[in-house]
Amino acid sequence: MLRPTASQFDQELLDLYDDYAHSRIGRRDFLDRASKFAAGGLTAAALLEILSPNYAWADQVAADDPRLKTETVEYASPKGGGTIKGYLAKPAGAKKKLPGVLVVHENRGLNPYIMDVVRRVAVEGFIAFGPDMLSPVGGYPGDDDKGRELQSKRKQDEMTEDFVAGAEWLHKNPDCDGKIGVVGFCYGGGMANTLAVRLPDIVVAAVPFYGRQPSADDAAKIKAALLLHYAALDTRITDAWPAYEEALKKAGVKYTAYIYPNTNHGFHNDTTPRYDEAAAKLAWSRTIEFFKKTLS
Repeated sequence: MLRPTASQFDQELLDLYDDYAHSRIGRRDFLDRASKFAAGGLTAAALLEILSPNYAWADQVAADDPRLKTETVEYASPKGGGTIKGYLAKPAGAKKKLPGVLVVHENRGLNPYIMDVVRRVAVEGFIAFGPDMLSPVGGYPGDDDKGRELQSKRKQDEMTEDFVAGAEWLHKNPDCDGKIGVVGFCYGGGMANTLAVRLPDIVVAAVPFYGRQPSADDAAKIKAALLLHYAALDTRITDAWPAYEEALKKAGVKYTAYIYPNTNHGFHNDTTPRYDEAAAKLAWSRTIEFFKKTLS
């Protein structure tokens, strides 16, 4: 089955799906409001299925890729959820310590797309680690709707502490040279910004993809270099960029930002129609180049 593209859908419908994916509206409300776009034999429920992730597409680097060693590990998060599980990937046969990159998932737990991103980072020569914030409630359930529901039940401040503990764990990992980068998507993009604020002496580089921005006071605490990716059609997030940029300039933070034309929130996620191949590949090549430069 070919992946549908955003251009095949009305922007209002894509925005409606964004509201649904971020729990601003429920399933019934989405179906009611999406019914006016149902045509050609497609129902509103069929549209929702088409717009939702298809994880058969999220396998750019195979789970059994011989270039990598992968495993599920646990770490302690006493200020957060207690014991957190995560997916660790590193180059097979590495003979020296390597920089670490924390990969922060969206608002639904450690799904197959994010696990694939962990592997994509690792094949570039990093120790990559993706914690699962659903660990205290049973882990990613294999279904995004249930994943969102579970993550919404967790306390935001506790999840923040879980990611802080995860970055600290990676920083101290015996295979890591102590240099830490963070990349995150959606909720994880906001968390990448937060970790740069919370861990200025550990996080050397942060790459938020369409992530919420911290306050000006918090931005002043950042020491990391930032590479920020925004989607032009994602006004909910991108409209706040000018104020964040002003705060970063005032604080003297090193940053580079890109706004990708005609792209939607989630354009890097290759499991949904919002994926934009050209923008995603360009943003990812910039991300890897940035990590290689800042973490070397």
